[in-house]
Amino acid sequence: MTAPHPDVFQPEFECLPVPRLRALQLERLRATLARQWDRVPPMRARLEEAGLHPDDLRTLEDLAAFPFTRKADLRAHYPLGLVAAPRHELRRVHASSGTSGKATVVAYDQNDLNVFAEVVARSLYAAGARPGMTFHNAYGYGLFTGGLGTHAGAERLGLCTVPVSGGGTERQLDLILDLQPEVIACTPSYALVLAEGFRRRGVPPADLSLRYAVLGAEPWAEKTREGVQAGLGVTATNIYGLSEIIGPGVSGEDARERRGSYVWEDHFYPEIVHPDTGAPLPDGEWGVLVLTSMTRTALPLLRYWTGDITRLLPEPNSTGRTVRRMDGVRGRSDDLIILRGVNVYPTQLEAVLLGLGHVSPHYHVVLTRTGTLDELTLQLEVPQASAGLRDEIERQVKAQVGVTIRCDLHEPGGLPRSEGGKLRRVTDHRPPR
Repeated sequence: MTAPHPDVFQPEFECLPVPRLRALQLERLRATLARQWDRVPPMRARLEEAGLHPDDLRTLEDLAAFPFTRKADLRAHYPLGLVAAPRHELRRVHASSGTSGKATVVAYDQNDLNVFAEVVARSLYAAGARPGMTFHNAYGYGLFTGGLGTHAGAERLGLCTVPVSGGGTERQLDLILDLQPEVIACTPSYALVLAEGFRRRGVPPADLSLRYAVLGAEPWAEKTREGVQAGLGVTATNIYGLSEIIGPGVSGEDARERRGSYVWEDHFYPEIVHPDTGAPLPDGEWGVLVLTSMTRTALPLLRYWTGDITRLLPEPNSTGRTVRRMDGVRGRSDDLIILRGVNVYPTQLEAVLLGLGHVSPHYHVVLTRTGTLDELTLQLEVPQASAGLRDEIERQVKAQVGVTIRCDLHEPGGLPRSEGGKLRRVTDHRPPR
């Protein structure tokens, strides 16, 4: 008697036997390389310069010999110089904000949009959403991939989607109360803002219809999950993605486990590499996540350097899936703060603050330099400021993170709030050395 399929959206792919999955990955990686070679002159030139040809990819291990693709490559060939589909076949364009330089533009043909909807539907299903539920989508619509990407995946899954977008917090609270959605998607920081809004209105979590929160676009700590779950009365899971690869839906957590996000490995090939050398690292070790989009046809990217620090989890899972999980993103390699020789990620500071219990999750990091000495000021909100509390926070950060900081305490509401988009946690005023 055949065993029933696990409760997953697409068991024929999510639970594919590992040898067949690896064979499929090799087949799709070779097709991606061939498409780049034939249709993307800058990528072909790069391979030729390195003395490589698509036929050199004979095993999955051979992929490590091929060059990385970085955000700078997309900017260097702005706007559509790396696109592998003719212009008349494109169906959508998204772009980054360009706040850290020239915007990166990503294009989608119909195949890419189908893949996008499929992987988001898988992620939403893993997060607990089921056909017929109502979905409150508080990711921003427009050039940001979050809103339209999760919208299409929700419709693919069969959800009734409320396209609220970001901002307008009071209206969002009204809509949640009026339309009674079971599922919400937004950034973790904005979920905390909504929870704070309901507290102000005197609406307890038990009176909300929400059951599941699908959070992404920012690194977040486990204590943030606990705060969202307590504040909204939900099960909160992570959804991960980036526009260069597809958008949200590269991986997603299962609501039954909440122990790492399943990478949809039939579409995206994951590697973890050393942040300094680029050498491959084994499952279980922390490093930079590198992804290859194996089924995109308009913008196939080989070994894209995401900059996100994470690891692939080697232990078995309880869902029947054979694809690997990635741990929560610890931070970005370019968000790493090196303070007097100590490596610090903002999420480490967040974990300390939330671990204290009586400190608000709203905080900001300010970096300055006095002479040759770098200094970190941690701005945070507390219900009642005191010298003793300031000393305790500074002591806990020193003990748990290993750096000396200065605390700047504010009253509740004194620091900027997320309005649905990514919240900038760090301001660096240090002049270049």
